[in-house]
Order: sequence, then structure tokens, then C-alpha cells
Amino acid sequence: MMRCHRIESIEFTETESEMVALALSSSSSSSSSSSLLLSGLRLRLSLTSLRPPRALRTLPSLHLSLRAAGRKRLTIRAAETDTNKDTATSTSGSSFNQLLGIKGAKQETDIWKIRLQLTKPVTWPPLVWGVVCGAAASGNFHWNLEDVAKAILCMIMSGPCLTGYTQTLNDWYDRDIDAINEPYRPIPSGAISENEVITQIWVLLLGGLGLGALLDVWAGHKFPIVFYLAVGGSLVSYIYSAPPLKLKQNGWIGNFALGCSYISLPWWAGQALFGTLTPDIIVLTLLYSIAGLGIAIVNDFKSIEGDRTLGLQSLPVAFGIDTAKWICVGAIDITQLSVAGYLLGSGKPFYALALLGLILPQVYFQFQYFLKDPVKYDVKYQASAQPFLVLGLLVTALATSH
Repeated sequence: MMRCHRIESIEFTETESEMVALALSSSSSSSSSSSLLLSGLRLRLSLTSLRPPRALRTLPSLHLSLRAAGRKRLTIRAAETDTNKDTATSTSGSSFNQLLGIKGAKQETDIWKIRLQLTKPVTWPPLVWGVVCGAAASGNFHWNLEDVAKAILCMIMSGPCLTGYTQTLNDWYDRDIDAINEPYRPIPSGAISENEVITQIWVLLLGGLGLGALLDVWAGHKFPIVFYLAVGGSLVSYIYSAPPLKLKQNGWIGNFALGCSYISLPWWAGQALFGTLTPDIIVLTLLYSIAGLGIAIVNDFKSIEGDRTLGLQSLPVAFGIDTAKWICVGAIDITQLSVAGYLLGSGKPFYALALLGLILPQVYFQFQYFLKDPVKYDVKYQASAQPFLVLGLLVTALATSH
């Protein structure tokens, strides 16, 4: 006689229901397969009998607490993953990028490499080039040992000393932003102490001012114009980065100040060192500084999240990425076209044509890289287009020297 088992309140999954149907349908045709399936069901029933009473299986508060704990653990793991990602970016980065002070730098422990990184040597060449343009525009530079030595000293003042001071000072006041955008940088990561950073700022500032005074003595200036240009540039750097003015909080004023620092001031220093700084040159270089404003905007795109968080009104934050990128290329291109028009009106058509020829590849790279994605391609665009802009500066300087 067949035994009947009473199964009470057993819940089968969809797969198990199919197994029951298959076992019943195959019981007459294949005893071995049906036995195997029924054995599996017996195991399921045995395990079911070991369940706790229904009252213990319905504790919603405990169930929700465990789920919440699970979610909390996942949240912590995600945060740790983001942190590990930032750490991995810095530890597996490039030593070359570290020395230049750009993104993708390897995390270093050598204090002198960290000090160099803070000065961002990658930002020195525009200042050095500005001195070259000023010397060329003076019409009084000669390829002899003394003039070359003066020019090199002026480049050291403008680049490593005063630009290094500016970059270190800016990183110091940007440490909260960098903690969001680039937490692996030396200051927010704690790789260099507060006292070491402040000491570096003072050493670079005093070194730059001292070289400016020395150059005035060497050039025989009655009025120490190079020294005062160094003082003025240092003051602009301070109010650009530091409260209460903090010019960088305003995208227009801050970026124009940055453009003047990178184009006008080193040009003026180079020209004053070897010749006379005239009003028309001051106006022309200030006009060119509008192109420098555009270049400065390029650097704002990578910091848009941190700027927005801390309330800094950079142009990408104020206008949005799409509008700001067109403001950027407009400032760069229209300025250079205006200078080309000035040269043409001054009776120097060949220089104007040369400058126009240097603008065209910049426009090409703007469409090729920058206008497609200014955040992703900012470095690639600058590396491709800026050499043509700085060559245009030299063309303009040579044109004004005649």
C-alpha cells in the first residue's frame, strides 16, 4: 500500500515546481531519473523541516536592520574604492609628470621633488618666453655674453622664482579645492608640512625680488623698474589666490590677471631690461593678455566640480561648459586677429600674414580637441595649440622692434 505524506505549508520555488511535475510525469517511463528527482525533493523537505517556527521567521525589524547594515557596508566599500582609486592614480603615476607638476604625477616622499612639484615647472616656459619677446621687442638685445647672462637671470626671476612662488601660494590657498579635485597633491595629501610650504613661499618671493633689484643695478637703471615689476607681479599673484580679494573667485577678473602675469609682465621686464618700455607696447601686450585670459579658462574646466562646491565663479561654473568653451576660444582667436589687424595697419603686412598663419592651426586644434570635450582634452589641446600662440607672440615682438 502506498504511504501518503501530509506536507503542510511548503513553499516551492518555480524550479522546484517544475521538478515535481517532471518527476510525476516521468515516474512511469524512467524510474531512475524520477528517483533522482524525488531524492532531491526529499532533501528539500528535510531542510524545510529544520526551519524555525513561523513566528521567528517574521521579524521585519531584524530583517530591515540586516539589509540596512548590508547597504551601509556597501557604501563604505564604495567610498574606500574611490579613495583607493585616487591613491592608485598618484602611486602609479609618472615621475616625469611629478617633476613637471601636472596631473598623473607619481606620489613622492623626497621633499625636494615635492618642493619642485609645487612650483609646477610646466608653467615656467610662457614666462621665460615672455622675457625673450620683451628682449626682442626692445631692439637692443645683442648676442654677447653679458646680454645673454642678463636674459637668463631675468628668466630665472620670472620662471622658477616668481612663477614658483605664485604656484606654491595658489596651491596653499587651493588646498580645500584640491582635496576635492586632486586629493593626492602634496598639500592635501600631507606629503609636505604647513611650515615647509610657507618657508618655500617666502624663499621664492624674496629670491625673485632680489634678482629684480640686481638686474636694475646691472642695467644701470636710475629707476628700479624691473624690481617694481616684480613687486607688482607678486602682489597680483597674492590677491589672485588669497582672501579677502581672491580675484580667482571672479572668472573674468581673475583670468585676465592671470593672462597679464603670463604675457604682459615678463614681456615688460625683458623690454625694460634691454630698452625702453613704451605706452604702445603696454597697450599691445595688455590686449594680448585677453588671449591669456582664454588660456587661463582652459585650466578652469578640470576644476569645475571643486569650484562649484566652494562657490568660486569660474567661467565654466558661471556659464556652463558649452558657453564657456566658446568664450575661451573667442578670447584667444579674436585677440590674435586684432593684433594681426594692428600690424597690418602699422604697415607690416608680412608680420600680419605670419601671425595669421599661426592662428589657423590653433583653430584646427580647437575643433579637433577642445570644443569636443574641454575637460577630457584640455592638456592635449594646450600641448598642440599653444606653441603656435607663443610663436605669434615672438612674431609680434619682432614686428614692434622695427
